[in-house]
Amino acid sequence: MIISNGVKKIRKAVIPVAGLGTRFLPATKVQPKEMLTVVDKPIIQYIVEEAVQSGIEEIIFVTSANKRAIEDHFDRNFELEYRLRQKGKKTELAEMLKISDMAKFIYVRQKTPKGLGHAVLTARELIGDEPFVVIAGDDIIDSRVPAIKQLMRVYEKYEDIVLGVTKVNKKETYKYGIIDSLKIDERTAEIKKLIEKPTPSKAPSNLAVTGRYILTPEIFDFLAKQKPGAGGEIQLTDAIARYIKERVGYACLYEGDYYDCGNKLEFMKAIINFGLKRSAFKKELKKYLRQIVN
Repeated sequence: MIISNGVKKIRKAVIPVAGLGTRFLPATKVQPKEMLTVVDKPIIQYIVEEAVQSGIEEIIFVTSANKRAIEDHFDRNFELEYRLRQKGKKTELAEMLKISDMAKFIYVRQKTPKGLGHAVLTARELIGDEPFVVIAGDDIIDSRVPAIKQLMRVYEKYEDIVLGVTKVNKKETYKYGIIDSLKIDERTAEIKKLIEKPTPSKAPSNLAVTGRYILTPEIFDFLAKQKPGAGGEIQLTDAIARYIKERVGYACLYEGDYYDCGNKLEFMKAIINFGLKRSAFKKELKKYLRQIVN
């Protein structure tokens, strides 16, 4: 499908959810980390909602063993629906029905844990020759305009890969892929180099790649030839770095608050901040927080 200016419409998102979630054990012993709840919705639902609000029509989950709960969450539950109808809980029923109708959901299994790059490569046949989105399965971005939508606007202008970035503390660059770039405007830059987890002294900036990517199908050729990197795994950032050397790539400094929900402290911050947005208990939560802080 072509949008008005001749650029191919981005319809598909790949969301890798094959990780073991060991940082959250024992909570993730039988439950995927992506199903941990922020207030009353699992992490993964916030991510899918962002994709759908950005215009994504197909969600491709790259899964592994013990991820059945994710499939069940985005499927119908006829027994639950029946009970809700019986009890006249129309609001709750509508919410349940909306979840399964948000998009077309496709599941592909990553048979061996070979890294994020390998997980994306696993979806190659389902993507075909279309540009597509990759979203980390445990990163929530709270923004007025969905972060992916902000990246799409950059893609529509330049028609090449776009990485979502945010500013991080210079002391924490070792946790992220960091870009070296040429500024185009306040929110856009052309990427000169992408460095995976540099020490603060070697980091070219404090602009960190944070789980949002728009990629072209050409990236699959780079992933297919990519040698194992950090942790002995096929790293997506390594393949993107090689791509940028041969072609071009852009960064979008999105507007919004980023929560790495694979990190316990960030996960707790997300719960508090999303809780404060709920009018039903915002006042009481603020009151409680003041009490325990003082």
